[in-house]
This record gives sequence, C-alpha cells and structure tokens, in this order.
Amino acid sequence: MELRQLRYFVCVVEEGGFTRAAARLHLAQPGLSAQIRQLEKEVGQPLLDRSGRSVTLTEVGRAVLPHARAALAAADAVRQTVDAYTGLLRGRVTLGLVSGATGHAFDIAALLADFHDAHPSVEVALTEDTTERMQAALLAGELDIAVLGTAEEVPPPGAAFQMLIDVPLVAAVAPGDPLLDRVDRIDRVDRVDRVDRVDGASVPLADLRDRPLICLPRGTGVRAALERGCAQAGFRPRVTFEAAAPHVLVQLAARGLGVAVLPAGEEEPTLDGQLRTLRIVRPQMRARIALAWQATGPSSPAARALLDRLREALPKPPGP
Repeated sequence: MELRQLRYFVCVVEEGGFTRAAARLHLAQPGLSAQIRQLEKEVGQPLLDRSGRSVTLTEVGRAVLPHARAALAAADAVRQTVDAYTGLLRGRVTLGLVSGATGHAFDIAALLADFHDAHPSVEVALTEDTTERMQAALLAGELDIAVLGTAEEVPPPGAAFQMLIDVPLVAAVAPGDPLLDRVDRIDRVDRVDRVDRVDGASVPLADLRDRPLICLPRGTGVRAALERGCAQAGFRPRVTFEAAAPHVLVQLAARGLGVAVLPAGEEEPTLDGQLRTLRIVRPQMRARIALAWQATGPSSPAARALLDRLREALPKPPGP
C-alpha cells in the first residue's frame, strides 16, 4: 500500500468520480483506475461502488476513508516539520476573492507574484465567488483565506477579519434624474471622485423605495447591506439590474437606467460629468471588504505565511 494510492482514493471520493479526480491529479483516467484497483486488491475488499451513475463508497470504503485521510495528514505533518527546520515552504494554499472586490485599491496579482518569487514551491489556487459561498467554504476548511465583502463589522463565529475597505454606500444617478430634485441643498452637489468630500449632498434611503436600482448580485456584502438597510426603512429594494463589477453599475446608471447603489469611490473616472453621486442616509449603509481566515488560523505553514504577507501588505481603512 502506497501513500499515493491513498491520496488517489481520497481524491476520487472528494470529486465524486474518476474523471474529475484524474483532472485534478493531472493523471490519465485509466492509470488512476488501475491504482485504485491495486489498492483494493491489497486490502482485499472493494472500496468504491462503481455500479451507479456516480462513484460511491462501499461500507468498507466508508470505514477506511478516515484512516486514509489521517495517514495523508500524518505524512504532510512529517514534511512540514522537516521544512520548518530547513526553512522551505511548500504545499497548496486556496485563496478566495469576491468578484470586483479589489477595484483599484490593491493589486492581488502583484502580491501573489511576490509571494511566489519568495516561495516557489507553494502552489496558490485563486478562485472568485460570492461572499456567502466563500464564507461557508472558509468555515468548512475548503478555503484557507478569503477576500470578501461583508455587511458586518465583526466576523461570524469561527472566522477572523482584517478590514481592508470601509466606505459609505452611495446613490449614483445621471444628471436630470428626478432624485436630484428631492435632495436638500442641491446647489452644493458637484461631481466628485470621492463622495466623502461632498458636504450636504445626501438622500434618505426611503426616497429609493419605488426607484429601479442597480446593484451587485445577491451573496455580496454590498447587496446584503442594501437589503438590510431597506428592511430597516420598511421596504424591499426594487433591483432591476445586477452586475458583479462596480464599473458596469456606473455605466448603467450613467445611461439613465436606474439608481446605482455602490461603494463610495467606485465612480468611473471616464464618466466624468455623467453622474451625480449622493450619500445615502437614514440609515447610512457601509460597504466593507475584509481579509478573512479561520479564527484558529490556517492549518498549513504555507497558508500562514501567505496570510501574514497579505495582512502586512494589504491596505487598511483610515481610522475615524
């Protein structure tokens, strides 16, 4: 019995079949099948039931699986211990990134490239997904680290946050939009790149009750903040356009298709003069992006090293 056979067995179980497991392991499917058959021959019992449309565990396979995982974890621990003494980092780190999260605030690609230069034996797997799914994957141990949007100031139980971005949500509309007629002290509203510079240009959330809204999709922190704020104001938002990228929201609003609700500072510079931006108040809502990890910390030295690098390099929101 070889460790690689146990690794192949666990991979087939996790992927639910030989085809996906072979792709993940970068093996030919016939070779993978032959290795699993060899393992079953050595233990004297079938571990996988291949009779259905998907591969499932036999009763013996279910009993063997936790021991196979424990053996692989022990082997990894041996390698990590040796690496700690030699100063070598290797392994695989999974990093989740919410779509449209970075904008122009930080360059994840550059940070990962620097980390790879320093630790070439570490493989970093980067995926994009919604905040809800990434948060669940993080708590389940399927992700080591995530950059996600959140409507909360504090992390959920089992997770830790480092806040990267914390700005107000604003309403962006095309010039001449009826919403501008209802804004108090309208003569003080100008097109600016940062809404925080606007003095007195605000609109109550209740004024958006019957307006078509343009926002990020469900599962994002911004959308969660909008829906929570509207619930506090006593109505459900009428979202008619969704897009994962904030600049698309801006483009739609500039063409008069609705009111874009987005984080302050996400206005597209090339649309200068085509948008008016108003701070949303009563209640005020915040757009937050956080670096997240399990509260107990990443399990592998490689993941801990990448987390330390990200925590040091990524920006932090200014204090009050």
